[in-house]
Amino acid sequence: MPNFDDLTDSIPVAPLKLLVMESAKQLGNKVNQYLVSFRKRNNHPAKNDEAFTGYAEKSYLLESNCLRFDNGEGKALVTDSVRGKDLFILVDVCNHSITYQMNGYTNHKSPDDHYQDLKRIISAVNGKAHRINVIMPYLYEGRQHRRMGRESLYCAYTIQELHEMGVKNFITFDAHDPRVQNSIPLCGFDSFTPPYQFISALMRTERDLIMDKDHLLVISPDEGAMDRAVYCADVLGVDVGMFYKRRDFTTIVDGKNPIVAHEFLGDDVDGKDVLIIDDMISSGGSIIDTAQILKRKNAKRVYICSTFGLFTDGLDIFDEAYENCIFEKIVTTNLTYLKPGLKDRPYYVEADMSKFLASIIDYMNHDSSLMNVYTPTDKIHAILKKYNAREEYAVE
Repeated sequence: MPNFDDLTDSIPVAPLKLLVMESAKQLGNKVNQYLVSFRKRNNHPAKNDEAFTGYAEKSYLLESNCLRFDNGEGKALVTDSVRGKDLFILVDVCNHSITYQMNGYTNHKSPDDHYQDLKRIISAVNGKAHRINVIMPYLYEGRQHRRMGRESLYCAYTIQELHEMGVKNFITFDAHDPRVQNSIPLCGFDSFTPPYQFISALMRTERDLIMDKDHLLVISPDEGAMDRAVYCADVLGVDVGMFYKRRDFTTIVDGKNPIVAHEFLGDDVDGKDVLIIDDMISSGGSIIDTAQILKRKNAKRVYICSTFGLFTDGLDIFDEAYENCIFEKIVTTNLTYLKPGLKDRPYYVEADMSKFLASIIDYMNHDSSLMNVYTPTDKIHAILKKYNAREEYAVE
């Protein structure tokens, strides 16, 4: 929740509007509800000032639609006025459940389709909105963030293209490599991480965890996830370990070098609970292999926390691993589309990011510092203290 005292000293950039694309409707509706609640409770001077009409609204959502013609071409239609508005566009490029008809066939929208629809929306509002901000929780083409030989560098090109179309700020989560923002040095680019939501979700579902260095260990499944694992370990006051993926660089399978083995570097896990922190679960093979190795090392319980739960090969591999006691819980956010049936699994825990995302939007609309949003250390310490004392606490 935003600190309303922080916002009182600043004025809104422009009237706030939220354009939620079809791919992110469920998340966007929850974000809108929180924004309405924030502005209703906030005693900001602009609330009753005629110069700031539209500060407190019953809804901040804009009506829009991305239509498709029979040959597959599309167009964007925004039916509400955006002139002079501080516009936040929310899109989920990973939502494969949305379909469209082309030449009599039913096609599922790919990340490429969602990206093209985003550009259509921007072109529909450009030159009218006061400021355009894009919220793309999963950064499109984020895994293609660096060039190795003759291959595309599409992530950098993507955000350059959107910046040239008029986008002033990018908001994303757990960017595969945040250094991609170097391609747009004069544009706002913020990559947030959800450690507070992970920890609070685990505390909410597991009431018998002992969070100290004698009973808990935080693990990074690869070197790329080390920063977020180190932060969580430092905040919780526990040790950290890491796996590195030994690959066969003489072979290329599906455009990448296959993993030969996962090698573990870290303290003894015997009898300890283990918290694996990662940015993404794709097919799940790698994370399950990591959990299996930890169990063979006699880890007590294994908890998997991942920002994006894509589960591209389905849930069967996780169902089997859970039945074999390979892991205890999987925690992912609701920032991307979640497969049907996932929430019914006994091992799944959702970390709701809608309130956090609404806070980010509220701060940005006021042009206020996001420092408290970036580093939720004090909030984690507060709920950790109550959890260890087995007191009830409210998740922000």
